[in-house]
Amino acid sequence: MSHLKGRHLIEQSLDRFDSVVSRKELRRALRVADAIRERMAGRVLWNVNSTAVGGGVAEMLQSLLRYTRGVGVDARWIVIQGSPEFFRITKRLHHALHGSAGDGSDLGEKERRIYEETLHRDGAELAACVRPGDVVLLHDPQTVGLGPALLRAGTSLIWRCHIGADHVNEEVELAWDFLAPYLQEIPAFVFSREAYVPSYCDHGKSTVIRPSIDAFSAKNRDLDDDTIRTVLVHTGLVEGPPPSPAHHEFEREDGSPGRVEHRADVIRLGRPPTWETPLVVQVSRWDPLKDFLGVMHGFASIVDGEAPAKAQLVLAGPNVTGVTDDPEGEAVFDEVHRAWRALPDSIRDKIHLALLPTADVEENATIVNALQRHAAVVVQKSLHEGFGLTVTEAMWKARPVLATAVGGIQDQIEDGVSGVLLKDPRDREEYATALRRLLEDPVRALRLGEAARERVREHFLGVRHLLQYARLIERLDEAAAR
Repeated sequence: MSHLKGRHLIEQSLDRFDSVVSRKELRRALRVADAIRERMAGRVLWNVNSTAVGGGVAEMLQSLLRYTRGVGVDARWIVIQGSPEFFRITKRLHHALHGSAGDGSDLGEKERRIYEETLHRDGAELAACVRPGDVVLLHDPQTVGLGPALLRAGTSLIWRCHIGADHVNEEVELAWDFLAPYLQEIPAFVFSREAYVPSYCDHGKSTVIRPSIDAFSAKNRDLDDDTIRTVLVHTGLVEGPPPSPAHHEFEREDGSPGRVEHRADVIRLGRPPTWETPLVVQVSRWDPLKDFLGVMHGFASIVDGEAPAKAQLVLAGPNVTGVTDDPEGEAVFDEVHRAWRALPDSIRDKIHLALLPTADVEENATIVNALQRHAAVVVQKSLHEGFGLTVTEAMWKARPVLATAVGGIQDQIEDGVSGVLLKDPRDREEYATALRRLLEDPVRALRLGEAARERVREHFLGVRHLLQYARLIERLDEAAAR
């Protein structure tokens, strides 16, 4: 029985970026594409991660690989499978790399044995598929233990770590100590920030590549107001009636028609917000590091009979049954739900907890797209963050973003220019004050949103991302030839 799942990928041409980047930049990208197609002739570019839905890595892979295939490179995507205990251990590593204790469980010999047994099985299966000279990108702690088997198979191996901490503490050291045995022979590393590179990693083998978004994916493509309203009414996130049933429809990446069929499971006290109600929105995985509780309690603190600008709050994340590699999701949502129930009715009436359907990845992305575009303010009040693609997504939609100055968010937002940064992620008063100011000053919010979109256009679209990977593969080949 196979323990690996291949993901179906379509092809997209880089030419579609002609509408969002300069002609000069696109011509440069096409020249690099020609070179990498030649370099990768007869070879496969494999990407391996732990989930196909519910997280930023999966979303980036969907986009990047379709363009990689579009330039003529044989790119493939494999998702590893694991037991609940394996994913509990990797979630513990995820928290520790952020500097957090997570559930506080051990990362000892028992955990190492479970981790290695799972990846030994998957590594043997994957090593039978690859050929010498193939390039393999392993993503995050869940996959790094595959390295030894793939190196023995003769592949050019890269480990891509999307997470990290700006400051080293005991938890960060614990995580790197656990992962260190699997890193020693890997020839190349990719991190999202320089600060994330551990001290014992050879910095000469490490490259910083900031994540990016696909402007044309279901999550980020332009939607008109009728489509936004129809999707939000249909899913139960705002009150109806919808302007047109036809606007349930969207175009899938393969060109076929799609339709928003599923509804969100929404916990609320009264009616859905109206279309005219300003919404404060946070969309994230149900993860304690996203600080949903802080977002909710900070919003509650500025509700005195009525919220500023009569705003309401939507806390949205994937349906907790739909993300296989995140064992904490259900527990985090339950904690948020209990805290919501403890609030006075007059405040609960203005706060909505939304579990978004995940059965259809592109449908889910279209719902998130509509919700972010409709938001008056998008919040990302993370306590720790590797990068924060939800920030980039909201910026691309010209939304004013209020986020914490942690991790890669600091690289995205210029405070006061293309968004607002909170200095202390745990200071709810700072958050509440900044949120009130944004809600009460729509002219400033509009200006921040416009600047945010331009910043993403210049720095965080997938064309730049692909060029950096092409240069990395070229350097790997040159090093191997020496």
